[in-house]
Amino acid sequence: MSAQPDHAPVPPYVPAPGAPAELLGQLRADHRADRWVPAFEQEWAAALEESGRTFSLAGLYEVVQDWQARVASAPAVDAFLASGKDDTGFVDLEEIRSKRR
Repeated sequence: MSAQPDHAPVPPYVPAPGAPAELLGQLRADHRADRWVPAFEQEWAAALEESGRTFSLAGLYEVVQDWQARVASAPAVDAFLASGKDDTGFVDLEEIRSKRR
């Protein structure tokens, strides 16, 4: 019997060194730039401030990962909206969150 685990742990997400700048370039080139760029910059600034207080890069990595996911999923969202599919039966997530507070 071996004392070694039978699976390898998942390494934490670490973006490439130039990922934030590349991501910002993608956001500026998108048709939603007027909304996305200020939102990204605000989240990045908050994560940078927290990083300075906590000496942890996790918040910065999380901002990059979240925005990379938004950019990656944007074409699917655009296609859904362009398809004219009815989404009126869904509940607004913000409404649910405000009730839980």
